[in-house]
Amino acid sequence: MGRRRKRGRDITGILLLDKPTDITSNKALQQAKFLYFAAKAGHTGALDPIATGVLPICFGEATKFSQYLLNADKKYRVTAKLGEKTTTADREGEVVETRPVDVSESQLVKLLQQFKGTISQVPSMYSALKKDGVPLYKLARQGIEVERDAREVDIYSLELVSFSGDEFVLDVHCSKGTYVRNLVEDIGEELDCGAHVLELRRTAVGDFGLEQTVTMAHLEELKQADAKLEMDELLLPIEQALKHIPIVHLSDDQAYYIRMGQAVQVPGSPLEGSVCLLHDNQFIGVATINDDGNVAPSRLVRTDEANV
Repeated sequence: MGRRRKRGRDITGILLLDKPTDITSNKALQQAKFLYFAAKAGHTGALDPIATGVLPICFGEATKFSQYLLNADKKYRVTAKLGEKTTTADREGEVVETRPVDVSESQLVKLLQQFKGTISQVPSMYSALKKDGVPLYKLARQGIEVERDAREVDIYSLELVSFSGDEFVLDVHCSKGTYVRNLVEDIGEELDCGAHVLELRRTAVGDFGLEQTVTMAHLEELKQADAKLEMDELLLPIEQALKHIPIVHLSDDQAYYIRMGQAVQVPGSPLEGSVCLLHDNQFIGVATINDDGNVAPSRLVRTDEANV
């Protein structure tokens, strides 16, 4: 029996998609994969259906390095409503509690200081976090609630953009794993009136910002125009997601042994941590510095892959 032929193009690169509202991140991924006719793709951290903004999608060999984007810090702009608490902590849920709002702008600004730094969050039952392989939101829709452990996250900055009566807008810069819905809900509880998210937009993932994104509508226009080259030119090379990692340049011999899975000695390389490997100025993968101080390969790209 012959080898099954892979369906789709072997393209490699990172698409910075501006996710549209009211679809899941997985749906956005599948649409982008279809438009590119890509053989392999994956996203790097889910956004809620109501959320929009930066959603990096990795194609081909780039999927091997998606963890670096998953672990990157994030930035959001969130619009919240005071006085109403919902089942999901956002506008999609049912209002379960209504309370009067008696909050001043100065009171809100002062309160925000308490939420900066390392804070503890209990994930919402409507999050994508899994319990025994099942997303919590699926259990929640069945009326099932399970115990969730609190987790620590970092809020690097939390700035009030605008405030008007019962609505406010925040800019949030936070670590991976932060639930902005929970943050808004907790702020509402501290103000003794409740709150939920009206709009949520991810403005950055690591060094990638909204100004670098492409909309689904634009991709669809290019697809209809059969502008395959223009579509492929929108993909960023893998190393763009690894700019925070030191670069190590390999000689021909060093690159050969690295590709054979062997650690090599590279004078002048860092003493610890991860490094980005370049050979003839071409990205070939990521390595770690082992206990002997040698460069040991951890994830390499396939040399027969058509890289963008």
